[in-house]
Amino acid sequence: MKNSLLSILFLFTVSIISAQIKVADNFFKDYDYYQATELYLEVLKKGDTTEHVVTRLGDCYYNNSNVQLASYWYKKAVTKYKDVNPEYIYKYIQTLRSLNQFEESKKWTTIFKERKKNDRRVKEEDVFDIEKFEALESTDRVYVDYKNLDINTKYSDFGSFEKDSILYFASTRVKDTVIDEKKLYQWNKEPFLNIYQSGITIDEGNKIVSSPSLITSNEINTDFHESSVAITKDGNTMYFTRINLNKKNKAKYDKGGTSQIKLFRAKNIDGKWKKIEELPFNGEDFSTGSPALSPNEKDLYFSSDREGSKGLTDIYKVKINTDGTFGNPINLGAKINTEGRENFPFIAKDSTLYFSSDGHLNLGLYDIFESNILKKDTTQVYVKNLGAPYNSGFDDFGFFIDTDSNTGYFSSNRDGGKGGDDIYSFGRYDCKQIIKGITRDKLSNEPLPKVVVKLIDENGKVIQMETSNEKGAYEFKDVACDKTFVVLGEKVIYRPDQKDVTTTQESGVENTIDLFLTPLIIDSEIVINPIFFDYNKYDIRPDAAYELENIVAVMREHPIMVIKIESHTDSRGRVAYNEKLSDRRAKSTRDYLFSRGIAVNRVQSAIGYGESQLINNCDDANSKNCTEEQHQENRRSKFIITSGYAK
Repeated sequence: MKNSLLSILFLFTVSIISAQIKVADNFFKDYDYYQATELYLEVLKKGDTTEHVVTRLGDCYYNNSNVQLASYWYKKAVTKYKDVNPEYIYKYIQTLRSLNQFEESKKWTTIFKERKKNDRRVKEEDVFDIEKFEALESTDRVYVDYKNLDINTKYSDFGSFEKDSILYFASTRVKDTVIDEKKLYQWNKEPFLNIYQSGITIDEGNKIVSSPSLITSNEINTDFHESSVAITKDGNTMYFTRINLNKKNKAKYDKGGTSQIKLFRAKNIDGKWKKIEELPFNGEDFSTGSPALSPNEKDLYFSSDREGSKGLTDIYKVKINTDGTFGNPINLGAKINTEGRENFPFIAKDSTLYFSSDGHLNLGLYDIFESNILKKDTTQVYVKNLGAPYNSGFDDFGFFIDTDSNTGYFSSNRDGGKGGDDIYSFGRYDCKQIIKGITRDKLSNEPLPKVVVKLIDENGKVIQMETSNEKGAYEFKDVACDKTFVVLGEKVIYRPDQKDVTTTQESGVENTIDLFLTPLIIDSEIVINPIFFDYNKYDIRPDAAYELENIVAVMREHPIMVIKIESHTDSRGRVAYNEKLSDRRAKSTRDYLFSRGIAVNRVQSAIGYGESQLINNCDDANSKNCTEEQHQENRRSKFIITSGYAK
């Protein structure tokens, strides 16, 4: 007998835990992560440490941006359960990275790769962030305006650098009206490259580039190649690329018949570039070109195919000493350089490195990439292909950006251009929209203030949260375009309301979403959805417990409120049986409230009235003529407030 009682007690406990998990799951499904967390933690205290509960706790904290606790619960899940869904391993990795625990994240990345060998998130090396080829081609959700500059010609124009409202670039355009065949570059039968400059003006936010002219110096441009400019902030020093020349200013060739390129430095004297000097780390049998300065101008970056390069051309840096001398060139290493070509470095004000490469995953030929390798305290380096529209299936290179205005330039020989290489200007913008509305009382339609409104993304994560003002107004700004969200309004003693909204791809659109919250207290009664019981039973089902949580919330909000519970049945069945069944259900409902921490003295009574208080004419005489919906009207529970509440 004792063992039987223990078995019954065990099964009863298991049943309670199972029901509470289902209630928690319902709150989780409705994005109420705080309530779900409370219920999951209670289940945990009762001894349920199943994978479902532990991972759901992790998800609750993760979706509310509590990375520390999310990581704690995910760790328990991935270490305890060998067959845990790999997605939880990935989420654990994400939290580790957020917490700067990179070594641990690498360990779990290896495990994740073993579990999901073809997963694109770890198909490349862990330190990379490169999308698939198809994704690189797409301009979907890429908000960049770009155009082919009017100054482009049928010749090659490339390599932009903007300084003090002047655009510097290289071009093979014809300098003279008469073309001297001897002064053509025999490789492509175009004139040799020279450095040009154009003035820049702003008209209604658009950059207008004036007709170009040769750079203001008779010493920079020669009858051979000059290109790729970098100028110091004070405007006094220019670094540029020039073909290797002999003392007679003629092209000088190495043993293989190649004229290498070299880096030079010029000084601005009275508005003209003079005092040209070759940099000491050039060589006669390798090329050095494409200069770029670090934001603090203490390092010079360049490309070269010198000995020690990992590929055809690599990116290097060299220290600029305070006296103007230079240190030894240093290769940027395997994170940046490949067996292919890396060239045209540029470093933005935020120390982001931009460069072109045909060795990293690309759309074809040179593509433009960015990397955080030069940023301070970088522990995990990434190399990212910028994708379309910056990149195409052709050569894309010569990137320049002013991060203050998010405008810049790149060069490309893609289809649709005017010449061999063309310069394109671009402007980056964030496509953002607004979601706003009024929170209202559903019954009165009056504005409802102090409603907590949450903006929830497609993954169930709360990304913004506002409280409606005294007029019921709320507003979410800077909402991403072309995405689907849930707008959820919550207020204690009200039933929440939620609406789906999908933003378009047009920036600046205002989406109006009004929310209508149904009051739980109407007159002197707490009104919830009908509580259902299984046939001939009185135990609390999970769906009933989910509704009863509204009663718990109201009573917690009003700590001295006292209620009485009434349970009613329809007229079908024997009168005495209905009375006993409804009374058991009323007391079962009361006991659930007690189990959730409601004090015993706050429930004045819990009485079942059977079929004695029907609210329609579906009595015994008319029972067969009534629909199921009419009978349902009589099967109800009422929660009547007797004291402790004033409107």
